[in-house]
Amino acid sequence: MRTVVVALSLCFAANNAHSWIYPEHRDITLVGIQSLDGERRVVLDQLWAYARAGHEGRLCPVPADANQGRSPECLDYAAWPAIAGDHSCSGANMLHNILETEWILGVADVAARLKQELAEATSRDQRINALRDSDVKLQSTDPEYATRAGSNNVHFLLGRPEAQMEARAYARACLKEGAELNAIGAYAWYHISALLKAGRLAREDLTPEQRSALAIAALADEAFALHFLEDVFASGHVAGTWGPTAIRKGTHDYYNEIGLETVTWSGKHVVLTGDAWMRFEDAERAGNAVRVSLEQVLDAARGVGPASELVSREVLEDRTDDFNVCRTDTLPPRDVDPAIGPLLAATLSDTPIPGLAQGLGALPRARAEIGPFIGFVSSIYGDGMSGGFGQDQSNPGATGGLGVALRLGLGLEGVLHSAGDGLVFLDLGFCQDAPSTMKYGSSPRLIEAGSISSAIPGRGGYTGRLRMPFFLLPFDLLIAGPILLVASPEALTKMAVTAGNGGLIPWQTGIATPIGRFQFILGREVGLTFYGYSAQEDRLLIPMEINGQDQTLLIGLRSLKLDFPVLEYRPFRTFSLEQSSSLVLQFNGGVDIPTRLSVVAPSGSSEPDLRPVWFIGLRMAFDWRYYW
Repeated sequence: MRTVVVALSLCFAANNAHSWIYPEHRDITLVGIQSLDGERRVVLDQLWAYARAGHEGRLCPVPADANQGRSPECLDYAAWPAIAGDHSCSGANMLHNILETEWILGVADVAARLKQELAEATSRDQRINALRDSDVKLQSTDPEYATRAGSNNVHFLLGRPEAQMEARAYARACLKEGAELNAIGAYAWYHISALLKAGRLAREDLTPEQRSALAIAALADEAFALHFLEDVFASGHVAGTWGPTAIRKGTHDYYNEIGLETVTWSGKHVVLTGDAWMRFEDAERAGNAVRVSLEQVLDAARGVGPASELVSREVLEDRTDDFNVCRTDTLPPRDVDPAIGPLLAATLSDTPIPGLAQGLGALPRARAEIGPFIGFVSSIYGDGMSGGFGQDQSNPGATGGLGVALRLGLGLEGVLHSAGDGLVFLDLGFCQDAPSTMKYGSSPRLIEAGSISSAIPGRGGYTGRLRMPFFLLPFDLLIAGPILLVASPEALTKMAVTAGNGGLIPWQTGIATPIGRFQFILGREVGLTFYGYSAQEDRLLIPMEINGQDQTLLIGLRSLKLDFPVLEYRPFRTFSLEQSSSLVLQFNGGVDIPTRLSVVAPSGSSEPDLRPVWFIGLRMAFDWRYYW
């Protein structure tokens, strides 16, 4: 039951799928700001100057600093859309994080380092490792990072319900009251708030303090809106969101990497890529939409064009909108000026037409390894041993064997990225060992007797294997899970996500290489083998001295073997929509502990003292799973 609790916490986090990564969002916004004409750029600079009043230490002197690198000491406006959505849940929350928190500068530093590492990456595995390191650092810098988005689809485009659908009909579906929260709806909500506030800047007679408050609120609303407008251009967010979590996450990741050919509402054929795979043409395309959106806000602020004439029946306050996109599943009602329609149409005309929701003609789906599965594992292993169980059996040797097991588990790999590993499983099976190479005694003649004289004869056993990530100490989630589930489910989710991404000290994250994936897993997995627990105990020969004479005892023995994998290597993994298979090599160590013995012959002899047998070894397993 405790294992299920932890697994469900990780599944909750797996619903998360962010959009463009921070440096990509910032680059897109930079493109949009830099493409503004001279007059509008002057207006933006003025608004930025009003916004900086009282916040000069945190906000950079210019709204777009193209030369900003690592360890930034301030935040420019281009960074605001990157902080929206992924590092905040509302415009008000975003502004608070920007102005009041110290960790947000750490996030900006992680993002700057990631940008440089991605630019220097020459292979897919280097890119994956850079993303892995970045996500681990972001999770430690921003504690809410992995769990903030919850389980809604606000970063995604709604799938089209039918092939023949006009832009206006699609827009109405995205913006109507009660619609599933989506990127277009979130953009429109906050863009409208920004336009209304910007219009007040041109119409009303304001004190310097009021103008400063209204300017920063309008800019914050627009920045939060731009995050979701930029999301619209990520290929994994265009392909569609229907289906269970594993399908949504897998489809998102698949199209982000391989790209997607589609058409915009204005009829342009385009090829898109997605999160962490952005090209210059992707940034330019999304940046053009950002420019159009910013132009409308800046025109409203200077009192020109249709954007300046918008009116609202709402009571407009001099503060940022607090509509929370993390804790809402549908769009709430809002009474807006019909004149907003053409403005939204101008911004959205060059956005991509999303894929069909489902059914005939929908884009092919992919699946992430998330969810319950049943599997089969076959293995072959070899161990170097410290000797036999007898006190005098100290000659080292080796043995090997074969094993098969049924596997039941919950796939949670890739909760944040493909280097993550929140995998939980339980194996039940049996194995058959070959006789050991060392003999039960020291006489050279025992070699001639073959396997019958082995210190540990061939034997079979029942096997079990448990795998679970841990936060700080192995299997600590089993203890903390039930307690936190009642006391603080949110803390449990954060703890489980951290565990799935390598733990509090993230030394157990996967390392991608051109030849496969390596991972240190000490403490994550333990194997148990019960020898001699069938109808008859195992029979072993043990030499010992009795009354000054060397004798050999035949004993019955039961023992428990504990296997602790240290390093895991996966040279390949294949995955279809429902099945996965991979080859796994594990370098391990452990101990075989006697648990029960009896003297079979000579009868009446006293029981000998036995010792545990230590070993190091290599285990190779074929892992097949079926997900449902």
